[in-house]
Amino acid sequence: MTAREFHDRLLKRVKKAGLSVDPRLAEALAAYYFLLETWNRKVNLTAFVLADAPDEAIDRLLIEPLAAAKQIHGGHGHAHVNIGARPRVLDIGSGGGSPAIPLKLAIPGMTLRMVESKTRKSAFLREAVRQLGLADVEVDTARAEELLTKPDLHESEDVVTIRAVRVEHALVVKLQAFLRTGGRILLFRAGTGAETPPSVVPPLVYEATFPLVESLRSRLVVLRKML
Repeated sequence: MTAREFHDRLLKRVKKAGLSVDPRLAEALAAYYFLLETWNRKVNLTAFVLADAPDEAIDRLLIEPLAAAKQIHGGHGHAHVNIGARPRVLDIGSGGGSPAIPLKLAIPGMTLRMVESKTRKSAFLREAVRQLGLADVEVDTARAEELLTKPDLHESEDVVTIRAVRVEHALVVKLQAFLRTGGRILLFRAGTGAETPPSVVPPLVYEATFPLVESLRSRLVVLRKML
């Protein structure tokens, strides 16, 4: 697939989702996708076959994060998730970089830390950061639990994002330690499954659920850290 063909397909999926992208963002998303495709031939970064850019792959890897960015950034001045213009974001189990990298591309001002325990995947993430010229991004080859031993990360983040990892009560309780008061955990949920993780307990409260991509029936579940 040529760059022009991919660009046209991406814009088609963006329009279908009721979103918009400027030429700079579209070019950056395409660069990320083609880099992911190249590495995925050697390293298992995603289960999608990326060569022909199927709609489902574009929707999951690119459109979902763009829809989430609209909720975070509050498109057109009407914020849905009020976390500020320059949020600090911690992404857990970053894998092939989605949703974290498309989120960063859509919200350039955010500070991003990606956490990935597998060495080859974290090597891809570092290469993507380098090739895409992303500023204020760090990659940790570690499990999220290991980062809890770093006091400087406690209550340091505005947002924790999670996708492609099993979300259990014990994990959510641990992850809230990274959040400042008022910070959010954003759970990217597939079409099936519960609206909220089991047993949401203080200091976390359930805040809202937003639709992401209609064709995938995916949703963004928001939990907020109280005092």
